[in-house]
Amino acid sequence: MTMDNASSLSRLDSILASTTAHPDAGIAAEGTNPVMGIALRLGEALGREEISQADITSLVQKLRDEAFLARARKLHRYVGGATIEATKEKLRNVARAIAEACPTGSFAEYQDRISAIQFAAVFTAHPTFALSNPVYAALAECASQTIPPQEAPFFETHRRSAPPTLEEEFTLAAQAITRARNAMDLLATALLEEAATRWPQEWTSLKPCPVIATSWVGYDTDGRTDIGWWDTLRLRLRMKLFQLMRLESQIMHEGLLAPELTEKLQRAIACVKEQISAVPAGPSDAQAVANFAKLLVSQRNTALTHAAELDGLLKTAINAAPPSARIPLAVARAGFLAHGLGLAHTHVRLNASQIHNFVRQKLNLLDDPNNPAHRRALLNQINEALEAATPVPVDFGALLSDPSSAGRLMMTIAQMVKFIDSDTPVRFLIAETETGYTLLSALWVAACFGVADKIEISPLFETEDALMNGEHIVEEALRSPAWRAYIRRIGRICFQFGYSDSGRYVGQLAATYLIERLRLRIHDLLVRWDMQDITVVFFDTHGESIGRGAHPFRMADRLDYLSPPHVRARFKATGIACREETAFQGGDGYLLFGTPELAGATMATIAENLFLPLRQEEDPIYDQPDFSADFFSSISEGMKKLVEDPGYAALLGAFGPSLIDRTGSRPPARQSAESATHKRITHPGQLRAIPNNAILQQLGWCANTLQGLGAAVRRHPETFETFRTSSPRFHRALDFAQHGLACSDDKVLKSVVCLLDPGFWLDRATEEKIPARRKAFLSLMQDLEKLDLSAELLTMFRRIQADHLALREAWEHAPRTEPQIRLLHAIRIMLIEQIWLLACRVPFFMPRGGFNHDVMMQHILCLDISAVLEELEYIFPTSTGPTNLDFHEPRGPREEGIYEREHRDIFVPMQQMFELIREISIAIMHNIGAFG
Repeated sequence: MTMDNASSLSRLDSILASTTAHPDAGIAAEGTNPVMGIALRLGEALGREEISQADITSLVQKLRDEAFLARARKLHRYVGGATIEATKEKLRNVARAIAEACPTGSFAEYQDRISAIQFAAVFTAHPTFALSNPVYAALAECASQTIPPQEAPFFETHRRSAPPTLEEEFTLAAQAITRARNAMDLLATALLEEAATRWPQEWTSLKPCPVIATSWVGYDTDGRTDIGWWDTLRLRLRMKLFQLMRLESQIMHEGLLAPELTEKLQRAIACVKEQISAVPAGPSDAQAVANFAKLLVSQRNTALTHAAELDGLLKTAINAAPPSARIPLAVARAGFLAHGLGLAHTHVRLNASQIHNFVRQKLNLLDDPNNPAHRRALLNQINEALEAATPVPVDFGALLSDPSSAGRLMMTIAQMVKFIDSDTPVRFLIAETETGYTLLSALWVAACFGVADKIEISPLFETEDALMNGEHIVEEALRSPAWRAYIRRIGRICFQFGYSDSGRYVGQLAATYLIERLRLRIHDLLVRWDMQDITVVFFDTHGESIGRGAHPFRMADRLDYLSPPHVRARFKATGIACREETAFQGGDGYLLFGTPELAGATMATIAENLFLPLRQEEDPIYDQPDFSADFFSSISEGMKKLVEDPGYAALLGAFGPSLIDRTGSRPPARQSAESATHKRITHPGQLRAIPNNAILQQLGWCANTLQGLGAAVRRHPETFETFRTSSPRFHRALDFAQHGLACSDDKVLKSVVCLLDPGFWLDRATEEKIPARRKAFLSLMQDLEKLDLSAELLTMFRRIQADHLALREAWEHAPRTEPQIRLLHAIRIMLIEQIWLLACRVPFFMPRGGFNHDVMMQHILCLDISAVLEELEYIFPTSTGPTNLDFHEPRGPREEGIYEREHRDIFVPMQQMFELIREISIAIMHNIGAFG
């Protein structure tokens, strides 16, 4: 049967129109579920050839492109518009406000306010690289226009062709950091121009550095074994090269004649390039390592290890420059000195257990630090070890011979300090810190390798236990004289807060409450220990989605949500300096610096948040701490119960992982190697946080943002309504729920549960008139029975739905899912059904290496399509080898294309539908605004 394209599209429109006109209508198979109704009607029309797969593909692309444009408009609004002139005007206003806020209007006061680091933009390689690089670039360009376009640039697909490598992630990060540095230069320009106007004789001594860039791309080895010390040193050397070349370019741009400075720079650049080319490919070639070491040692002075070595030459160049070049050169000098010998500051990360293992081996401390019964003895022993710690020499031979992750990383830092940058501190982040012993152990390791005063040790608080007991962890460390002395020597105490893991286990809203409470308790601890003269660094490791802690509507609200004005005012009142750091994670995070316009707008928002008068918001939420504690505890309890519900793990693990592409260089799951059969997820902890959250988005329910909120509202309906309208802090939290509800649909989730319910297929078989389809439905019912998911899924769904209904009852005008999101989910459900039905047509085959029909169906029900098709390619080959050669005998019959029908009618359509399923995932992600 042939189809006229216009008539098939008309039929498609009529199907969609009927479901839109009667959104609650249903047919027998789906009851009153409109999502399943659309899916089944589309499937029936496809089966009758009233519409084609090409029609479905065109519809998906149309919906995807509409979502792309909506995302571009949202990004444009998120940063408050995106034009360079508007950014410059905002930054000039900031500089003016700083000067006017100086009590006596003196140069010294102005200098103090702009010469200390107050904010860091931290660029990470979290796996959110969901789009191809050209699509990311197009999205940023659309968002950067004064008026975002009405038509999206066309791409056949928005997906990546392959997961990014570490090298690609590093390149993308370096590009984003470069644009961020350019935006920081705009801020420095405004600050220096203001100073030059007010203090024309003094301004050249200024080196403003209120905002810096930081990166851990290539240095984060928590949970990764694929990044070696040679990778870290190579990438760190490249960051040094970028920094030196940036300064050289800035000097040359001004046409300045500064031969001594230029020659020193060019010699250093040549040395670093040679060092990069000599970095060994791994530890197996000891001679290559020795050659690399020789270069580092012999070229140490020429390659520069102190950025300050160029300060005097830069100052001389500024004084000798023509007036038009003086401020640009002063900006270059400020950016160079603020970042040292790297395009960005450096973060490294390790897990607490790796620190414990190293100390256990070296000091023979065999007790478990997580056991409170042994804690005091361990703390005494590590304090004694700290008093006796003596640095040992570090060379590359020692680095080659050390089998421990902690030892290798600390020695790598030692080599960075000796040969790359001797002045800029390295942040040493420790994941899963749940005891002060971990911090003291890290300090001992650093002392052993002679870098204790070159690193900033920072606990990462991300688990519920750590967030609940963080103040005790900090106080355990503060009781140590060695720790207090270390903090005073470096002048800072650093903390990292994780939003992804904490949010997925206790709920995003509850996690943020716990983080805010911990910040206030850290403040009180520092006052108690008389450490108000220490700068506190708070690093918020959140992402760009609501599931990972980013405010959905405005960059300004994002900053106030992470660092509430109430907390900032408390620190300011006691004179404790507080530096904020915020993460920009992977592809989604880099979008905020995707063009000069976006980078400038983002930087202007950060500068306004830092320097414009702190808004003293009258916020009643802080007057009722009992309500806050009870409300957010209710959310936490609701989310924890869902996490432990077997149906929740079944939901995440059924076919959820197959809905998303791999979006980073690190593994997406905390699992062992794949086996011959699909490995069932039994707990959410077996997934990493970002894939966990991305799967929830694709299943139509942002559980880590919404679950438990209904129970909390039910307990306090009147207070909820009061604070929803009167408390800025509470309102910002509910913005997360508002966006989550607009992207979630219980009808979608119910449709997913139905798909995995054997009873659904039995009901369809009962109603079906066509014998072949009835047989397929019964076959799917039997295969789904073997998965044994339905009872747990239905119980889990009732838990979610009951909480959702409680929320709807109290929040009458809460948002509902946009129709286009619901339609995308319905199309995908239809495609999943079609793939499953195609699988029922695969002919009988003999088992091959453990792959049989039952295994095939288990994989297909979990949408592990690529692995299945790879096996079926061997079982049903389309060709048998060369047929045109002369084999020196009379030609026999050639079996050509023996399985062409199976490939044409089953395997190829199955692959095409699966690719379209993942394209739909991209479209849904565009609607939500971020991956994971």
